[in-house]
Amino acid sequence: MASKTNPIAFLRQVRSETSKITWPSRRETMISTVMVLVMVVFASLFFFAADQLIGWILSYVLNTGN
Repeated sequence: MASKTNPIAFLRQVRSETSKITWPSRRETMISTVMVLVMVVFASLFFFAADQLIGWILSYVLNTGN
């Protein structure tokens, strides 16, 4: 069974571990955020176009379109 750590010691360990983290710079964070937003826009446009195309094809095949 694991040994119990008191809350104060646990918080000290957490603080020690978080000091080891290499945090991204503000610039890196902004670049990553913009890249994600651009990819979301591209994916949205792609899936919108694919949905429209499939809808038109099914409409033509099922002869429900004019």
